[in-house]
Amino acid sequence: MDARLQHRVQRYGWDRAAATYEQSWQRQLEPAQDLLMSLAALVPGERVADLACGTGLVTFRAAQAVAPGGHVTGTDISDTMIQTCRDTARARGVANASFERMPAETLTFPDGTFDVVLCALGMMYVVDFQAAINEAFRVTRAGGRAVSAVWGRRDRCGWAAIFEIVDRRVSTEVCPMFFQLGTGEMQALLFQTAGFANVRSERITTTLEYPNGAEACDAAFAGGPVAMAYSRFDDATRAEVHAEYLASIAEYRRGEGYAIPGEFVVTIGTRPA
Repeated sequence: MDARLQHRVQRYGWDRAAATYEQSWQRQLEPAQDLLMSLAALVPGERVADLACGTGLVTFRAAQAVAPGGHVTGTDISDTMIQTCRDTARARGVANASFERMPAETLTFPDGTFDVVLCALGMMYVVDFQAAINEAFRVTRAGGRAVSAVWGRRDRCGWAAIFEIVDRRVSTEVCPMFFQLGTGEMQALLFQTAGFANVRSERITTTLEYPNGAEACDAAFAGGPVAMAYSRFDDATRAEVHAEYLASIAEYRRGEGYAIPGEFVVTIGTRPA
């Protein structure tokens, strides 16, 4: 897919997903976000970028961690995500966080702007992984650090059939290499290629719990990367994809609910002084 077209697919897809994203994924993503924040070890006064910030789940945690005196800038490709973050900041009275729409591969910040660059479950969606990590390196000051969390191996993520199910109805190519960064040491290797030193990754397993099939389907289809394609399905097609997805996760059913396995990989690197 042409890079500009894939950017549009991502942009408008996440515009669609913004309204249900937190409801569907906040609790499920916490283990990865907790590990990312632990490795980042933010301290008051630091300047932080949160790339692909979504609704600001990590951005607002980071803003609290660097106060007083610090500031966090969240970026995302989705206008709706950015506006959601701005509205939340205003409602919560968070003065040390700001938000700008821009792709992770082409940041507009000057070199060495930030002490820390974060990316929590967003790097899998960028068009060019290496370009985005190169940009993270560029805008990190000498001696600063970058931390990125991604989903792990495909065979350790029980919900992975969602992409094939949707692509059988419409060719989205929304994230054709989604699981690449979580396979082996790929993300760490790209960090090293960008110039980061002291690179290391931690891999953790998790369980995505949903009380019923309806909420499992909402998360998979309406609250995630296939939201734009899903929004174009008629009622009959939605019923079909729901049934197919629930069949794909049937082994993880626990009573009326589901306990779906998942895996995260979190990588940290330091820009040499």
